[in-house]
Amino acid sequence: MKNSPKGMASKNDLAILNAIFDPLQAQDGRFGDEDVPSVDDDNEIETDIIREAKRIEVEGVKTAEQGQLQDAINIFTKAIDTAPNRPSGYNNRAQALRLFGKEADALVDLNNALNLCQKKGKVARQALCQRGMIYRKDGKDEEAKKDFEDAAALGSEFAKSQLVEMNPYAALCNKMLHDVFSKLQRGECD
Repeated sequence: MKNSPKGMASKNDLAILNAIFDPLQAQDGRFGDEDVPSVDDDNEIETDIIREAKRIEVEGVKTAEQGQLQDAINIFTKAIDTAPNRPSGYNNRAQALRLFGKEADALVDLNNALNLCQKKGKVARQALCQRGMIYRKDGKDEEAKKDFEDAAALGSEFAKSQLVEMNPYAALCNKMLHDVFSKLQRGECD
C-alpha cells in the first residue's frame, strides 16, 4: 500500500480487494456486449435487403427498450421476413420472447440463429449466452455449461463469469476468500 497511511488502502488496493470479493463483477459493471442487442452480423455483405432488415431491427430494439415487448416481437418478425437468412433477427426476437416469458419460442429462434451463423461471431456469442441462461434457469446445467464454454471460446466475458459461478469449487474458494478478507477488514484476524 504505497503512499497510503497505515490502515488506509489505496484506490488500486481497493480495486484488487473488490476483484477478490466479487471476481464476476466487471470494472464497468458489465460483462461484455452480450446484453447489447446486435443488428450486425460478422462478414455480412451489405445489400438493400440487409440494410432494410437492420433498420427494422433497430426499430425493434428501440421498441423493446421502451418495454413494448409484443410490439418488438412483431417488428423483429418483420425483420426476419425481410431477410430470413440473417441470424441477428432471430437472436433479437429471442431476447424479446425470453423477456416476454416465451422461452420455448425463444429457444427455437436461438437455435435458428446458431444454425444460420454456424456458431461463429458476435450473434453466436450472444445466442449461446441467451440459450445458456435459459438452460441454466431450467436446471439443464450440462447444456448450459456447454453453451457458456462455446460462448467463452468466442470471447464472452459473461459466459466466463457464468462458468466460474457454476463451478462449486470456485464458488467455495471465493466465499472463503471473502470471509477471510472481511475478518481482516474488521480487525478480527491476527
